[in-house]
Amino acid sequence: MEAVADLGRADVERRNFLAVAPFAAVAAVGPSRDWLLSTLDEQATPGARVRLEDVTSVRNVFAKFQRVDVMQGGGAGRHVLARYMNDYVYPLLRRTHAEDVRRALCEATAEQTYLLGWMAYDNGEHGTAQRYLIQSLRLAEESRNTALGAHVLAGMADQATLLGNPAEGRSLAQAGRHGLAKASSPACLADLWCLEARALAQLGQKRAARHAVAESERSFERVRPEEEQEWAQFIDVAYLHGEHANTYRDLSDPAQAEAHARESIRAAKLQRRARRGAMSQAALAAAHVQRRDLEAAHAAGVRTIRLAQRVRSSRCVEAVHDLSRRMAPYGSNRLVADFNERARELTGSAA
Repeated sequence: MEAVADLGRADVERRNFLAVAPFAAVAAVGPSRDWLLSTLDEQATPGARVRLEDVTSVRNVFAKFQRVDVMQGGGAGRHVLARYMNDYVYPLLRRTHAEDVRRALCEATAEQTYLLGWMAYDNGEHGTAQRYLIQSLRLAEESRNTALGAHVLAGMADQATLLGNPAEGRSLAQAGRHGLAKASSPACLADLWCLEARALAQLGQKRAARHAVAESERSFERVRPEEEQEWAQFIDVAYLHGEHANTYRDLSDPAQAEAHARESIRAAKLQRRARRGAMSQAALAAAHVQRRDLEAAHAAGVRTIRLAQRVRSSRCVEAVHDLSRRMAPYGSNRLVADFNERARELTGSAA
């Protein structure tokens, strides 16, 4: 418990070991700062015995911050969440509680700590993200919520693959699936299969990657949103089809990549999810590049940039950079030159 509290204090105070962590970046608080600060009023009385009502208060705050992450990106409000956790949630772990309250508190804290790690990951602060995810996994184990632990492993798998270690990403996703053997969360299982597929595609294991996508789709067919835990709500059509599009992009299958990307874009547009829309537009643009359709790639690329400008997400910026690299062989084309100029403007605004 002290380790996660120390991490929270270091994050809020921006101590050196976090500032110099690999891939770390300092980000300002996002546009939802004032609204989010109002949630800090939901706190327990200092020194009092922790009650289930206090845990419910923590869960209510989680729902608000999760929506901010989904709609506005990890850079919007992460430091406000870190302050809330450091000032009001982590201190609860040191106070007295009945056994049922202790487990419920560990579970709620694990959810919030995972979200902190995920927001740091989306904001490009990978050293900080990794530390939060490890602490979240320990808290999930303490709470005995197996599905939550598997969910944390999914986040760790996603990060490992993104940072160029798909073998580790695959192992973490498999560990999460095995942990779900005695728990019921079809959404989490669909996510784990999805992330395993992405890792396998980068490893060049085409047949296994396609099998993993099919397993993800089968698992998702069994999802009943009302029966899933709140942290699983983001695992939906927009998310899964977007990730499958990236898998097929890496498998050099532009037809399948385009089909999944369009499904994701459609769902993301209905939900007004700019981050997911941007990343799926990028996958669509990459599929067009693979087909050498530069006009269509340019159009999807411009839509990627416009959506990326609406959120605080380094992953969206990286998706734009990735498109620039994929278009590099056609650098003399006027459409490619125009896209690269727009991409440089995005980079400047994100700096």
